[in-house]
Amino acid sequence: MHFLRNFLFASAIAFCCLNPEIAQNADLKPQQYLEDVKELTTPAMEGRGDGTKGLTRAEHLIVQRYKKLGLQSAGTNGYLQPFTVITGAQLKGNNQLTVVEKDKKTHLKINEDYVPFSFSSSGAATAPVVFAGYGITASEFHYDDYAGLDVKDKIVLVLRYEPVNFGGKTGMTIHSQLFSKAINARNHGAKAVVLLNGKLGPGEEDLLTRFGSVSGPVDVGIILVQMKNAAAEKLLPQGKTLASLQEQIEKTNQPASLALGDDVKLTLQVGVEHTRAQVNNILAYLPGETDEYVILAGHYDHLGRGNFDSLAPSQIGQIHPGADDNASGTAGTLELARHFAGLHKKLRRGILFANFAGEELGLLGSAEWVKHPTLSTDKAVAMLNMDMIGRIKDDKIFVGGVGTGSNFADLLKGAQTKAHLNIEYSQGGYSSSDHTSFLPKHIPVLFFFSGLHSDYHKPSDTWEKINSEAAVRLLGLVADVSEQLAFQPGRPEFKVVVEEQPPAGHEGGVPSGGGGYGPYFGSIPDFGQVETGVKFSDVKPNSSAAKAGLKGGDILVQFGDKEIKNLYDFTDALRRSKIGDVVEVRVLRDGKPITTKVTLEQRT
Repeated sequence: MHFLRNFLFASAIAFCCLNPEIAQNADLKPQQYLEDVKELTTPAMEGRGDGTKGLTRAEHLIVQRYKKLGLQSAGTNGYLQPFTVITGAQLKGNNQLTVVEKDKKTHLKINEDYVPFSFSSSGAATAPVVFAGYGITASEFHYDDYAGLDVKDKIVLVLRYEPVNFGGKTGMTIHSQLFSKAINARNHGAKAVVLLNGKLGPGEEDLLTRFGSVSGPVDVGIILVQMKNAAAEKLLPQGKTLASLQEQIEKTNQPASLALGDDVKLTLQVGVEHTRAQVNNILAYLPGETDEYVILAGHYDHLGRGNFDSLAPSQIGQIHPGADDNASGTAGTLELARHFAGLHKKLRRGILFANFAGEELGLLGSAEWVKHPTLSTDKAVAMLNMDMIGRIKDDKIFVGGVGTGSNFADLLKGAQTKAHLNIEYSQGGYSSSDHTSFLPKHIPVLFFFSGLHSDYHKPSDTWEKINSEAAVRLLGLVADVSEQLAFQPGRPEFKVVVEEQPPAGHEGGVPSGGGGYGPYFGSIPDFGQVETGVKFSDVKPNSSAAKAGLKGGDILVQFGDKEIKNLYDFTDALRRSKIGDVVEVRVLRDGKPITTKVTLEQRT
């Protein structure tokens, strides 16, 4: 499951009786389900990271199962739909950082004195150095480290985090984020950013971040490295220390920025190469009497040996097996495929079984299928997504998207007694899993989820913690709803759900730490990779963006006076705006520039 899930669920609901011709749910087997979870989480699967051999092994297991069940292939290459993803980054070329003092040059050692960040731009820079405090411009807190400071074509030194009690707040704001500091420096014309740990706590060491361990955009648009305090101290004027400058900021809550003169320069050279891999969606089809169909889905990728999404950073390098996330949903699709396999041409509508890759990288597999569908999306009557269904506690499950289909509430009636599950639901369908990709195509969605737990995105998400008996009862619920959709004469009408509160952090789709902070724009980002800008997969009804005439498919390239290169730029620009601001934005629509004005509204 991609990032942490935010749901606004309400009261419980249930579903109706079944067509007497359909298979009985008694053939759904907890032991078979659990065996599939175990097989998908063996050490050989290596945590099913995108681009790993383990993901390929999982792919082979799933394909062989569909073949054995006699399901038709529904990909572009048999059961597979290949696509390319960016899986990481590595340093390339001659990376160096040199301190130049008149005729003296001091070459710093990579990984000892400094380290580039994986989302740094590649390039070279030689320039004077400026100390820019925390690197923050926050008009809402009347604080600006760049006020009166000329950093154009300079290299800026910035401290991590933000001042204590910054703006009178407790906890960190968006301004503490590294990508925010980098974008701010870039917007002020700097050539490069050097991050410093600054003041250390008791027992804390001046450690460098491991390359690739911090999340960010593919390219933040400026050279970005971390340097140890000791190396930075030598750049400061006599009588100045990092500690004294930082203490001055903390004491006065005012910037202590200063230019370090032209006598000392830094020469930086950084080369970052992004690693790409071909991965595959897996698609198998059970035909019905008509060409309409229901989609049953669950992503099969996970974190591999951990990355910046790991919630156990000290255990990165260990296999993150992903039993609940999402071997549980993958095993669910396999068990439902076995359940339905004997109903070839007996259903009114067919069933497409879909296992997506690239979900953990940003819903990339489902986005790929929606962009390049292997079956007509006009014939898809509904998409049912299972993501983390294996850790049901106290018989409680969550179902999202109930309002997106005109008859979904009726289909779910009776579930509490039949499946012996307490169901909480939300009307809206937007959240951080693959069903979200289908909403812009006006395909009704249901999202089945058993809740977050302390093992989420950790190596401790293991098979023996799966509640297979309860999971199979949930599969019975999914089967019953699927069968109703497959048999009934009519199809659900897609409904637009105007949610009172947008999912926190959906603007730009990045982990901001700021929740609902800032004005509301109303766009839904397309997580597929575009060369530059932010592509919208959809625009929420009655939102600021919708009122300005923006549409799904538009690519945002300018927000006010800020050039937008990626999702992080958009998030940063939006959070620096105020409720009520009228912002001129430029988008590309079918390759042609369109300029419009957006009035930013308040988040509910």
